[in-house]
Amino acid sequence: MPKPTCQAIPKTKMQIDGPVGDYVQGVKDHWLKVAPKANPGMLEMFRDRDAAPLRQMVPWAGEFAGKYLTSAVEVLRVTGDPDLKAWIKTFVDRLISLQAADGYLGPWAKAARLTNSNLQRMRTWDTWGHYHVMLGLILWHEETRDADALSCAARIADLICRKYLGNKKPRLVETGDTEMNLAPVHALCILYRKTKTQRYLKMAMQIVDEFPAKAKGRPLAGDYLSQALQGVEFFKTPKPRWESLHPIMALAELYWITGEQKYRTAFEQIWWSIVKLDRHNNGGFTSGEQAQGDPYHFGAIESCCTIAWTAMSVEMLKLTGQSVVADEIELSVLNSIVGMHTESGRWATYNTPMNGVRCASAHTIVFQAREGTPELNCCSVNTPRGFGMLSAWALMKDADGLLVNYYGPSTQSTKLKPGLSVTLTQETDYPRDGRVTLRVKPSKPAKFAIKLRIPYWSKRNSLKCNGQTVRGIRPGQYAVLQRKWKPGDRIELALDMSLHVWTGQRGCRGLASIYRGPILLTYDHRYNLEHAPVTARPRTRDTEKWNPRTIMMDPPTIDLTKSKPKPVKWDDWHPPILLFEFAAQNGKRVRLCDFGSAGDTGTPYRSWLPIKNTPKPTDFSPENPLRSAHI
Repeated sequence: MPKPTCQAIPKTKMQIDGPVGDYVQGVKDHWLKVAPKANPGMLEMFRDRDAAPLRQMVPWAGEFAGKYLTSAVEVLRVTGDPDLKAWIKTFVDRLISLQAADGYLGPWAKAARLTNSNLQRMRTWDTWGHYHVMLGLILWHEETRDADALSCAARIADLICRKYLGNKKPRLVETGDTEMNLAPVHALCILYRKTKTQRYLKMAMQIVDEFPAKAKGRPLAGDYLSQALQGVEFFKTPKPRWESLHPIMALAELYWITGEQKYRTAFEQIWWSIVKLDRHNNGGFTSGEQAQGDPYHFGAIESCCTIAWTAMSVEMLKLTGQSVVADEIELSVLNSIVGMHTESGRWATYNTPMNGVRCASAHTIVFQAREGTPELNCCSVNTPRGFGMLSAWALMKDADGLLVNYYGPSTQSTKLKPGLSVTLTQETDYPRDGRVTLRVKPSKPAKFAIKLRIPYWSKRNSLKCNGQTVRGIRPGQYAVLQRKWKPGDRIELALDMSLHVWTGQRGCRGLASIYRGPILLTYDHRYNLEHAPVTARPRTRDTEKWNPRTIMMDPPTIDLTKSKPKPVKWDDWHPPILLFEFAAQNGKRVRLCDFGSAGDTGTPYRSWLPIKNTPKPTDFSPENPLRSAHI
């Protein structure tokens, strides 16, 4: 059977420094270590599920513990923090203790278990919640070999099989909200790979067979497989909400399990469709919580959507080994995922818009808060995973050796094969600067490949190994260094950080987005107060009524042909990661910061800007999915 083209190496030790490292430390210390204690209902909802008076909950309340656990385990893989590990163990032990004898581990009363409706006959996302719990437990087992965690996940799978496998009525697809409630198909595939329990694969295949199901002529589910094989764009399929990405990820798993090409073809079709039509300039996914077929759409870019998109992209990278996929992940992480967090790690957004403001999810979707869970919502428990997934893509291996996908100050130590460990230390100020020095330290001299990601937007590159120039470096591919490595070897990479521009169309016609390397540059009111209009009656922000194209700001038109942007140092508190000064058409200066920092102090920002003499709009292509042109 086929195997992933490349994959993360278990037990890799990581130390991420620089700006991204600061965010990782923030979410670890100020959210993951405190969230369950500050929101004990995350677990207690399982304890009192059958004791009246019952809790009044949102339909997806059962997901909170699983999403939290998945985020925590993946951040543990990045940090190796022993205190976080000890806390996760306590959390997992308590979670397992709350599982019912029949395997149920949700918050709904006994008569409603896994029916996807509650006692009041209101729809719930109960199987969706169990999917997230299963996924978190499986990751914890992978990290610690905790047999109880895997057994707990298996008991959930057994319960799903008893209730829905075979000619049962109703079918799972008939229980409603199928974008969410068919998601266990993904976890069932993973469990089958780990346990070889045939009923898990049978249940997974049955769910896939239910994808095209209809009732009264209307689709019950997303018909993900057959629609993709017909080349239908994802936004045109019956269920284009973001939650669909989780059952879709089962297609990649089924390709590895069965070897059937149709699963891979469908998965790749959906991924490319999203990149082309629904991945925004900041690396975020969806508008108004679903695919719209319009990357210029100003609808809300929910944080959960971008996290699911990043997870799907990790699977795409494992499937194809294409460096452009890693470029896409980097775009999402350094812009949207950084942008959805405050550096302290204390809160995250529900919506991280292209133009707008940053609002804490606890404010935007406060309707999800309940007694015992005042800070919990679908996004707050999920966003740290964006940083945790660094463990899944930053450093990978294939049949030849190591793939270096993440650039930034860091040290990563991994076991490439029995008897051979390798430590890679990056000395760099990336993404502020394109120069990366990589020091290679194998445990003994050994021959293997180190493959360096050369982003498709980096047109002029320089690569040296031990001072010797390496030629033939091509954007959008890996630069392969195959040799016998020894301690002290050094790689020097210089990437092209010159400006490139995505010229807007449709709702962004007449505007453009400016990138410096992977970073989307953004106009933040904080750094441009001198451009605020002077009027007798200053306007007050009204996010409910403002035009998302302008958000009540009219920055001077930037002229990229006048002079090169000048880096600016911000000496006050809350400095941005990047800050540059540009010449404006009116002779004034405009300051642009990195998207991840924009709006962090509560000011409005714009990433679609008026720019003079922009390049002609560039069509989408797999070689240039950002549609950008260099100045």
